Amino acid sequence: MKKILVTGAKGQLGTTLKEKARLSKDHWVFCGRDEFDITDSKAIAGFLKNKQFDCCINCAAYTNVVKAEQEVDQAQAINVEAVKKLVHVCNQNQITLIHISTDYVFDGNKKSPYLESDITAPLNQYGKSKLMGELEIQQNARAFYIIRTSWLYSKTLGSNFYSAILNKAKKGEALSVVNDQIGTPTNVDHLAAFIMRLILKEPPKGVYHFSDEQIMSWFDLAVKILEEHQLDNPITPIATAESGVEVPYYSPIFSNKKF
Repeated sequence: MKKILVTGAKGQLGTTLKEKARLSKDHWVFCGRDEFDITDSKAIAGFLKNKQFDCCINCAAYTNVVKAEQEVDQAQAINVEAVKKLVHVCNQNQITLIHISTDYVFDGNKKSPYLESDITAPLNQYGKSKLMGELEIQQNARAFYIIRTSWLYSKTLGSNFYSAILNKAKKGEALSVVNDQIGTPTNVDHLAAFIMRLILKEPPKGVYHFSDEQIMSWFDLAVKILEEHQLDNPITPIATAESGVEVPYYSPIFSNKKF
């Protein structure tokens, strides 16, 4: 039986892992920011000391792509500096770090899905901070998995693209969705199942990609959501808004690693 810590446990992925862990034979501990502040070195060390965790799944992250352009320090505090602290304490306690990353570490110029071996080149501050966190882990962690995922959504939890589209449609509100960004939308249930299988199988350490394998635009996903619920609201395809933030227009991720 393994002992597993999950940080950032109140988000989509942490909540989903908590639901699935009820059927697991392993011992799981779930911590939100109030219980476990990953930006506080002393708090991390104190919490992990003598607990004998086997794995730490770091779901905590700064994820606001637009705000990260102005809040560079805040993004780096969570996505880089906190990761550095977590790596140090995990090394001290022989804990395998499982870190969640993003397709935004790529620039979107490739014409086929990105693989683990492809060169990273983030376009915006969010992507840059996530890549810096990845590099901190790759260069210094004793044992790690970095899992890059793409366009995460939940059909049942909280506020995300899926729920936003569905709620607007049910209220009869106008729907306008970008059709010039292409990716691989990923159901959070599937990502959680992948992480649990990784913990069980213990494949070679390193970087892994996980997404659902259907390549589509946000517009395509919105159409699919309405079809699932037998709704026929019209959806207007639009170009990516001028937000001042560069994003990868083509960032599907596939994996060439099997286990």
